[in-house]
Amino acid sequence: MFADIAKIYIRSGKGGDGHISFRREKYVPNGGPDGGDGGLGGDVIFVVDEGLNTLTDFRHVRKYKAEDGVPGGKKNCRGKDGEDIIIRVPEGTVIKEAVSGKVITDMSGENTRFVMLKGGRGGKGNQHYATPTMQAPKYAQPGQPAQELDLLLELKVIADVGLIGFPNVGKSTLLSRVTNATPKIANYHFTTLNPNLGVVDLDEGNGFVIADIPGLIEGASQGVGLGHEFLRHIERTKVMIHIVDAASTEGRDPVEDINTINHELATYNEEIAKRPQVIAANKMDAVFGDEDPVQRIRDEFEPKGIKVFPISAVSGQGLKELLYYVSGMLKSIDEKPIVFEQEYFPGAELTMNKVSYTVVFDEDAEEYVVEGSSIEKMLGYTNLDSEKGFSFFQKFLKENGILDELEKAGIEEGNTVRMYGFSFLYYK
Repeated sequence: MFADIAKIYIRSGKGGDGHISFRREKYVPNGGPDGGDGGLGGDVIFVVDEGLNTLTDFRHVRKYKAEDGVPGGKKNCRGKDGEDIIIRVPEGTVIKEAVSGKVITDMSGENTRFVMLKGGRGGKGNQHYATPTMQAPKYAQPGQPAQELDLLLELKVIADVGLIGFPNVGKSTLLSRVTNATPKIANYHFTTLNPNLGVVDLDEGNGFVIADIPGLIEGASQGVGLGHEFLRHIERTKVMIHIVDAASTEGRDPVEDINTINHELATYNEEIAKRPQVIAANKMDAVFGDEDPVQRIRDEFEPKGIKVFPISAVSGQGLKELLYYVSGMLKSIDEKPIVFEQEYFPGAELTMNKVSYTVVFDEDAEEYVVEGSSIEKMLGYTNLDSEKGFSFFQKFLKENGILDELEKAGIEEGNTVRMYGFSFLYYK
């Protein structure tokens, strides 16, 4: 069975605890503290693997945990960092927070590597806490805790053009005829369980990627049959070729079929239903007699701006005209790929609670130091390498009054702010 949706649990590595120890050497009777720092916990990282085209692997393994950092040791030995865990997904995978269903990231286009959860920071050993009045500190900092998330992975096929229509209207036959794809073709419903992609090669480099979206049925938008799983793949397409059995070989009315499928699209997602369509009136090789079934389809849909092409996927009739028309449609559409924007930021629930923190100026380092458990946790959840992640973190600092506190403490543009191992230059 084709798998295009999966639920998984991920956890970053816990930071290693700082160590408490003292020098115990011959001839050094009053050795000071020498506890080492703990290692960093491993990150959870998603990477696009071009060799994958399904989410099948996630049906068998549902929990993914990065390695914890190793605690510090004696003689100022720092603990080893935990190994990152790399989770490989096919291009086009949209990763959502499982409960809300909101998008965290879309593994498409240039987004081939995404740090989902940062590993915990290692705790400081007791060597850092020695003072003139406390020369034998018996305290070491614990490592930062691990972060965890439940995720929903959805694979949304990346194609310029989607083939839609009822089962058994000839979508797989058309795809095999005009592209290098080799879908399995049989004369029964739902023969296609997974979207097949192929490349249409036209003159002067005007080719495009086309996907055979599995057969839809009435009620698909409510999840009847495999509706939701199949409709998901239409979300990225710029143009849809609506294939219909013009010869009514199975006794269905082609006009009614088109209206039914378009209703399902609108019910599932109004924006998708508004995307450009062209109708391919297929199976013209099976039309006999004087009646022209295509004219009725044209009378119904061409006044609505939907062009109708009579074709035969078996004989090749009309395919050239159809493909060049679709190529022209694509040229008139914004070439920007359809990428799903981030809607959910891990750690966002922290902004709902009162955040306690301290802001102090470290004269020795000439840095402003901001600390607080919520800030530490937020840093573990936020991918600061992402522009949106960094913007979200800035918003968190502003909404919780941390930027105001820095202003009160006398911070000026160009000064450095340190937060749990991260340093930032301050600018208004």
